[in-house]
Amino acid sequence: MPELIDPGRDCPLCPRLTEFRTVNQEIYSGWHNAPVDTWVTPKGDHAVELLIVGLAPGLKGANKTGRPFTGDFAGDLLYETLQKFDLAEGSYEGHEGDTLTLNNCAITNAVRCVPPQNKPTSHEINQCRPFLKNTIDRFENLRAIISLGKISHDSVVRTLGHKLSAYPFKHNSNYEFETIVLHSSYHCSRYNTNTRRLTPEMFENVFETTLKTLRNVKSCVS
Repeated sequence: MPELIDPGRDCPLCPRLTEFRTVNQEIYSGWHNAPVDTWVTPKGDHAVELLIVGLAPGLKGANKTGRPFTGDFAGDLLYETLQKFDLAEGSYEGHEGDTLTLNNCAITNAVRCVPPQNKPTSHEINQCRPFLKNTIDRFENLRAIISLGKISHDSVVRTLGHKLSAYPFKHNSNYEFETIVLHSSYHCSRYNTNTRRLTPEMFENVFETTLKTLRNVKSCVS
């Protein structure tokens, strides 16, 4: 039986997250309230050169809408930045029915279900890591990953088979792994931006660096 790229709607792997999901299904019956799948450019898997990896769905964001980073503050900054660098186009309106689409990139999370207080446990991160691996493996032309936050960074490093001690999390760090370069950023959360730990300029600089990497890779291949 083939491995799942994304977990099913009733994924039972994490009891705490399953219980939290069930409670939310009762409280917010019209919401998505299920694992959130990877969002991919309409051009298809073969066109994905950049993968953005977040932490987990927000309770009133992706857990409500069913699309990564859609409906919460982090999505406002992320999608504004993607549009600035031509990685997205259309109108972002904070719901899955808007006209926003991705260009040559995909977006996923290290943990696919919303965790209580936005804090997944180590066990839950580990349980979801096979889905992250399958997501990375599905994109044959993937050349760069942007991880948002330390949990995402650490999960990507482990997914790629490396030790965290050799590749510690730092904002705007760049690590080369075989055919993929990992660029990491502070998470674009409301807390980080309100405290100025992450400014829009700092966030944009990560994408500038990443796109420069992609251009260099293309020039070397050609």
